[in-house]
Amino acid sequence: MLSVKIELLEALRHALENLSPGAGAKAAFESPKVASHGDLATTAAMQLAKPLKLNPRQLAENLRAALLTAAPFQRWVDAIDIAGPGFINIKLKPEAKQQIVHEVLAQGSSFGCQAATGHRMLVEFVSANPTGPLHVGHGRQAALGDAICNLYQTQGWEVYREFYYNDAGVQIGTLATSTQLRARGFKPGDPEWPEQAYNGDYIADIAADFLAKKTVRSDDREYTASGDVEALDDIRLFAVAYLRHEQDLDL
Repeated sequence: MLSVKIELLEALRHALENLSPGAGAKAAFESPKVASHGDLATTAAMQLAKPLKLNPRQLAENLRAALLTAAPFQRWVDAIDIAGPGFINIKLKPEAKQQIVHEVLAQGSSFGCQAATGHRMLVEFVSANPTGPLHVGHGRQAALGDAICNLYQTQGWEVYREFYYNDAGVQIGTLATSTQLRARGFKPGDPEWPEQAYNGDYIADIAADFLAKKTVRSDDREYTASGDVEALDDIRLFAVAYLRHEQDLDL
């Protein structure tokens, strides 16, 4: 129905211009508050009544008469009614509503897309620190963020996606020491296991791969484990790369 609405809006603009030069700027449709009143409505007559010093109801009658002679209205509109002080309610023919189906089939995936606007935006989403596996909440943010980006792109925006993460600080330090303890053979519940350490089984997996001197690759880094349980910085770099790789797989 987009093309139908555009045709009708242009006809409304033309009719308003004929009534008063410059009045075409008031051409706009809104949805009636009561569905039984019709499919489209315009308050142009009431907006123009005061500057034109005319009765809004009479102006609405004049506008209705002009619209009834317009080809798009004759083709797509079933009835034009005036309500209250000058509301114009428009009821569409069934084929006007069905036209949207033809538009969707013809345009396919480009349906609803707009030309480039020159606007740019940056959307940051997920931005999970590499200290553990992603959870359902991260998945929700990934879907929501990507949907927002896709929506704006269809409307002509140039969209940049960003995933920020912090690979330093207290949390990353805890990740490194937890992995080191696992590599040394300690586990949650042991007297040597700190209260603030990470208890997840994934820490044991990271430690095992570190001891096996494996190489992990993510979209922004690659690291080969040294296997040296005393090299805390090596463990930190490997653990971060390992979890970044896991994030890449999940996202």
